[in-house]
Amino acid sequence: MSRNYKEDQSNEVEALDSIYCGEMEILQTEPLHKFQIPIATEEFYAETNEDSEQGLACKLVFTYTEKYPDEAPLVEIEEAENFEDNFESQLLEHLRQTIEENIGMEMIFSLVSSAQEWLNVQWDEHKKHQEDERARKVLEAEEAERKKFEGTRVTVETFMKWKLDFEESTGIAAKREKNNDSKKLTGRELFMCDNTLNDSDIKFLLEAGDSIENVKIDETLFQDIGELDLDDDDDDDEDWVPGADDDDD
Repeated sequence: MSRNYKEDQSNEVEALDSIYCGEMEILQTEPLHKFQIPIATEEFYAETNEDSEQGLACKLVFTYTEKYPDEAPLVEIEEAENFEDNFESQLLEHLRQTIEENIGMEMIFSLVSSAQEWLNVQWDEHKKHQEDERARKVLEAEEAERKKFEGTRVTVETFMKWKLDFEESTGIAAKREKNNDSKKLTGRELFMCDNTLNDSDIKFLLEAGDSIENVKIDETLFQDIGELDLDDDDDDDEDWVPGADDDDD
């Protein structure tokens, strides 16, 4: 005995209408039944402020084929809310697999239930991702705040590098180098750093062409040194007046 597809389809539509009372909308009955059923996550219907995300929602549109349920029904997704770009294709693929598992049986209720579960899973993963992202940002903010007070550990190497960079950027190094170049040496400093100043006059005379024999020394300058009375008692006489002896003569 052949199967009466139209009767099976009508019976299913009637059962679905009682299950989804007030939500299911029949779009056409001829030549084949076409209807839509909305699904959504729980948060979508909750009262939330404008800044809150409201979950996922869409309408599943089913169209029977002539030999449904021995053939797969046509399934479309309309009025998707908060879906990511690939959600529709993923949900349709999920429903296709469910259809293959239920070929030969009335399956619309199973398809709606499976789609509802898929939405819930996607929304739970989305919420977890959002919570993880918020936690990550909090940790980053706390770490940045901690580093403000922690500062950088100073070593001799890091301090010397900072000092060189600071002096270079502020012009201190260039100014110091300029001052060193322009500093004048004293006579003593010149003498200490230039040993050519140790040469005697005699050497210069010799270089000028004079022989050592031609260099005359006035020996009389040294003859009277031995005759000088360096221990003159007059210096110790408290009553001695310069020139007094000359007056007595």
